[in-house]
Amino acid sequence: MHLLIPAAGMGKRMGSQRNKLFLPLQKQPILAWTLIAASNAIAIDWIGIIAQPYDWEDIQEILDSLNLSKPVQLIAGGDTRQGSVYNGLQALPANAVKVLIHDGARCLATPELLDRCARAFDTWQGFVAAIPVKDTIKIVDADGAIASTPDRSQLWAAQTPQGFDVQLLKECHNQGKQSGWEVTDDAALFEKCGLKVGIVEGEETNLKVTTPVDLALAEYILQQRNLESGNKPLISS
Repeated sequence: MHLLIPAAGMGKRMGSQRNKLFLPLQKQPILAWTLIAASNAIAIDWIGIIAQPYDWEDIQEILDSLNLSKPVQLIAGGDTRQGSVYNGLQALPANAVKVLIHDGARCLATPELLDRCARAFDTWQGFVAAIPVKDTIKIVDADGAIASTPDRSQLWAAQTPQGFDVQLLKECHNQGKQSGWEVTDDAALFEKCGLKVGIVEGEETNLKVTTPVDLALAEYILQQRNLESGNKPLISS
């Protein structure tokens, strides 16, 4: 299974002057935790990191420190996440048929989630990890007034990994470029092309580290996991 990790952002909402994925989290850069999970996932056998070339040296230092057993390729990022994933798709090995796309900032995803998503290809050509929405959601109009309250039972919060048939996703990205579509995730491109996208149960702890509060939560979650695991090695041999 091939895995693409978009990692080309700057982290403005984190208040960082550099790529937020280099910020420390439990004595490791945020990106390292994402890579550790990918390395420990049974289904993953190739990893592509999509990042801006000026970050490659720092990423290579992380890779050298982790000494992953799986091949990793650095891929130039685009101006947007959509553009970065497009670049990543073009850089996949010629034999790639299925791909998982997982945001580098979702550093708490477990290997079990990645493997569960890989198995979802038995059912779906496109899918997203997601969790049911717990809060009541309000749709607000331009004046700031509540316009409607959608049925919470039908609402899911999308996460990553998201998985797709490689050829179909390439076609959707090409159509998106031609049509000028701007989307925030690859599932939206699949939907715009009239293709079904399934749901795979995600994880409550699979948060996206975007703000300092998220980083503090991630610290706590990893502390708890460390206690539960009894200090097992970070990367399985």
